[in-house]
Amino acid sequence: MKINNPYNTLAEHHCFGCSIRNPIGLKLTFELEGEQVKTSWNPSKNYQGFEDIVHGGIISTLMDEVAAWAIQLLLKTSGVTSELNVKYLRPLRVSKGTVDVSAEINSVEGKLAHVKTVIKDSDDVICAEGLITYFIFPEGVAQKKFRYPGINVFLGSK
Repeated sequence: MKINNPYNTLAEHHCFGCSIRNPIGLKLTFELEGEQVKTSWNPSKNYQGFEDIVHGGIISTLMDEVAAWAIQLLLKTSGVTSELNVKYLRPLRVSKGTVDVSAEINSVEGKLAHVKTVIKDSDDVICAEGLITYFIFPEGVAQKKFRYPGINVFLGSK
């Protein structure tokens, strides 16, 4: 199921990961498939470190962004990154084209949510895995401080 990005209606929304207004951003869009949030992205040479290899910071950014959307869609709130651990397993090659990134909630312990993320290349090979811990807020706080609009807005219903 394709997810709406309600933040794109806010003039000040310039998120590097998901804003349509950020000229150098990733412009990610998301889908909800069961208990996973997914996105695809086609890297260019602008995002490489060594020749033909996506920069590790971009890889961690992709993971952090899809994990944030997992918090919003699966836990129905908002949060902030507390810890991010990435295992770089193989080079993620620019020349291989579109990469797939997925996130799922691993566990929730009080105000901490642990999100598992995976990046696969176009050959469906896992190139990186991440475990990201988010400090999550009660929905009311998320609405006030982070403009969390509620789950129905993401899903296209009222």
